[in-house]
Amino acid sequence: MSVVQDLTTALREFRRPRLWLGLWAFGWVLCVVLSLIHPPQLGVDLPDSDKIGHFLAYGLLSAWSVWIFASRRSHLVSAIALVLLGIAMELAQGALTNDRMMDVRDAWADTIGVLIGQLFALGPAKSLLQRVEARWLR
Repeated sequence: MSVVQDLTTALREFRRPRLWLGLWAFGWVLCVVLSLIHPPQLGVDLPDSDKIGHFLAYGLLSAWSVWIFASRRSHLVSAIALVLLGIAMELAQGALTNDRMMDVRDAWADTIGVLIGQLFALGPAKSLLQRVEARWLR
């Protein structure tokens, strides 16, 4: 059995399970790429404003995992994996790039985003993607 088949069996009931899993995987790739490329100039002059981006990105990936996976075990595994990704990206920035720096506060922002994303998605929004699919992707 392939990894994709293993993952799709852990998903909630969807008409297009690979679409939702693929979008989540794309988010992971996007996080890795954006963590390692030259940081874009956003024109925002707020101290530590990148922490908001870290929080939002990892929060969305975490919420997405709750929206696509059925079991609490899957939610926990994905949350741990996202926290480890955030730590790995900070270590990689310190070791592999010249224009980025490792910042433990970024890893904390990622971790808090993961936790809040899980909590948010476990509430009334738990079946958000299933409702979106039922309404707009027939």
